[in-house]
Amino acid sequence: MAKLKAPLLSLGARGQLAKTLVFFPWKGLNVAREYVVPSNPKTALQVTQRGYMTAAVALVHAAQADATHPMLSIDQVAYSALASAKGKIMTWFNQACKLYVDVAVAAKTSVLYHGGVFGATTVGAFEFHLYISEETPSDLAAGKFYFGTSKTNLINSEACDINPGSYVYINVVDLSAFLTAGTKYYVQFRPDSGDPAVGADSGIYNFVAS
Repeated sequence: MAKLKAPLLSLGARGQLAKTLVFFPWKGLNVAREYVVPSNPKTALQVTQRGYMTAAVALVHAAQADATHPMLSIDQVAYSALASAKGKIMTWFNQACKLYVDVAVAAKTSVLYHGGVFGATTVGAFEFHLYISEETPSDLAAGKFYFGTSKTNLINSEACDINPGSYVYINVVDLSAFLTAGTKYYVQFRPDSGDPAVGADSGIYNFVAS
């Protein structure tokens, strides 16, 4: 039986209504869906998809437990910003896992980014390191960092170095061509179009140039 907080269709309800509708809270919203009989089909495609999700969750948990460069709040905020830029309402964890699965379905190498560290954020001497965990170690070989003044407008790019299987980084470069002191910027790493990990973008980090 559905339990109401106020008259039906106003504030909120929880539970099923005559095996027709199901009301439940979801990410801070009160939502409803059609009642369906639970099932657990195990077609080859569904088993494969569940395998991708299992691997994604395991990789995120491993990154969180990494003894040297763990996934911290800066990385979680970056994945949340990526979800927001895509117009999605989801947690950072769900965004990281979804991106892993999407890349795996495309038969590319999924990559998780963590341990983001800004060594310097000055206009003339910018430095940023981003550690990586890959589905297939050392596949990621080429990519760039993209910059912009909003999450959805990363129009400037900068070449970077890659330590295969370990991290991608910009090591003290002059970005005065498109950075202005005192302005907030967003930055994201993206593998190049011909790279085995294409599509496995990082979250969107932010900083204020000085």
